[in-house]
Amino acid sequence: MSFERVAVTGGASGLGAAVVRAVRKQGGTAVVLDRQRPSDEAGWVEVDLTDPAAAEPALAAAENEIGPLTGVVTAAGIDACGRIEDVQIDDWAKVISVNLIGTAAIAKAAVPRLERSGGRLVTVASTLGLRALSDATAYCASKFGVVGFTRALAVETAGRVGVTMLVPGGMQTSFFDGRPDQYKPGPDAMLNDPDKVAEVVVYALSQPRGVEIRELVVCPSIEPSWP
Repeated sequence: MSFERVAVTGGASGLGAAVVRAVRKQGGTAVVLDRQRPSDEAGWVEVDLTDPAAAEPALAAAENEIGPLTGVVTAAGIDACGRIEDVQIDDWAKVISVNLIGTAAIAKAAVPRLERSGGRLVTVASTLGLRALSDATAYCASKFGVVGFTRALAVETAGRVGVTMLVPGGMQTSFFDGRPDQYKPGPDAMLNDPDKVAEVVVYALSQPRGVEIRELVVCPSIEPSWP
């Protein structure tokens, strides 16, 4: 099963950290690929995904840490909220660099490894990869890109590598910290527990070779950005 040895980008916090916990809970081994050291004892490879060339050596280091990878999850993500004229272009471009190009770079490095192991790649898109929202042009552009990229990759690797796209809604994570108040969820916002969402990721990773779960939407029952 593909949750046996899993590399998780953005695994030091948020959904990524929850995926690491879920993999370990099911008896697998996970390694964190992140700029920040994880707070627990999970294996860690320091990597900055604003540099696409860092993806290949990061996965090589992950395999040195835990052995041949059977699963890769691209949970790293950032945002730059605000109207287009108010967001610094460097900040806007960084969102694309981490969320979209970083996902593609990791996938490129992961595909030959996962083909050898019969493993699976899980990309993390967003409900805002399927629905537009004001003051979120960078995030929407990056996540719309992840949707298109993942769908194309699934066609390209069909029969060789399992590819699943997770489309999560709002979650109770630090993702919203540091934003202006108007871009934070309100006090009555219903947000999902990332540990529950991570269980869905492990379910996708657990599918046998030849069985495809192409896309999963997991959101609160009153998610404002879905459908």
